Amino acid sequence: MHLMEGDLPTSMSGSCGACVHGKLYVFGGYDDKGYSNRLYFVNLRTKDGTYVWEKITNFEGQPPTPRDKLSCWVYKDRLIYFGGYGCRRHSELQDCFDVHDASWEEQIFWGWHNDVHVFDTKTQTWFQPEIKGGTPPQPRAAHSCAVLGNKGYVFGGRVLQTRMSDLHYLNLDTWAWSGRIPVNGESPKHRSWHTLTPIADDKLFLFGGLSSDNIPLSDGWIHNVITNCWKQLIHLPNTRPRLWHTACLGKENEIMVFGGSKDDLLSFDTGHCNDLLIFQTQPYSLLRSCLDCIGKNAIILKNQISLLPPKLLQQVLKKITFWTAANHREEQRIQKEETDNKYQWISSN
Repeated sequence: MHLMEGDLPTSMSGSCGACVHGKLYVFGGYDDKGYSNRLYFVNLRTKDGTYVWEKITNFEGQPPTPRDKLSCWVYKDRLIYFGGYGCRRHSELQDCFDVHDASWEEQIFWGWHNDVHVFDTKTQTWFQPEIKGGTPPQPRAAHSCAVLGNKGYVFGGRVLQTRMSDLHYLNLDTWAWSGRIPVNGESPKHRSWHTLTPIADDKLFLFGGLSSDNIPLSDGWIHNVITNCWKQLIHLPNTRPRLWHTACLGKENEIMVFGGSKDDLLSFDTGHCNDLLIFQTQPYSLLRSCLDCIGKNAIILKNQISLLPPKLLQQVLKKITFWTAANHREEQRIQKEETDNKYQWISSN
């Protein structure tokens, strides 16, 4: 845990976070005061371990209207935001906005967006690019975005009572939409609150979300953008559903999923998670496999470990620490289960 200083963002839900050159930018979100269009950042690469938040107020251009549950592409030092649910005044209504509700007295409208807004982190400038062609996705929120090359992909999300399973991309150089991408073969079911993560130059990994039937999902899919085919990963555990989580790529193409909820947040608010799920999308390297083997069998190999070269020894010691902690946690979990079962047996008898 690191203490944060400076102009900290207020507690929000549905904010959008993205990193550019070690700086974490957080935009938008929702709290008890309504929707936000504020932008904050913190430098995560400080030398002294001090993390200081700054609210960006000295910017050029016009920021997006207040909203939450939007997504972001990072491309050429730019934060490119798409969609989200939020509010607009009557004078701000456009075709990019699908109205859900309205307060006629205050002339405020709530609904879903499909507009694109760009923040240039070098010039501190907001601008809205002119879309040069193609059919844009319909307005939505709680969708997912990912970048491959110069293409910003968007999948799924929700508008009104409908959850979607369509895939589109925006060319981030020409600002042209692809239209709905036709899929060959099977495809994931409709969903929102999922994640889409690049795992190779031509592949995307889709995980979890909330289905059209309000069922938390635990399925994982890989999309090949060359063949336009989806392939479901059948080895994933189906007992670990997640929605509104975060996901990122590890050093060896494993997907790391953190946080979120295992319950339908629209009905329950008790399933928040703080564990880390790790999914392999390809075999680990020979070095990684050897390090894991040594780490798991450190007691047997203790006389040989000290003979390793210094650089390799450092990696081995890290693995030993990791597997020692992992084994300790597993022992605690088993012990807790045995204790719970014992009390349950006593109470039932």
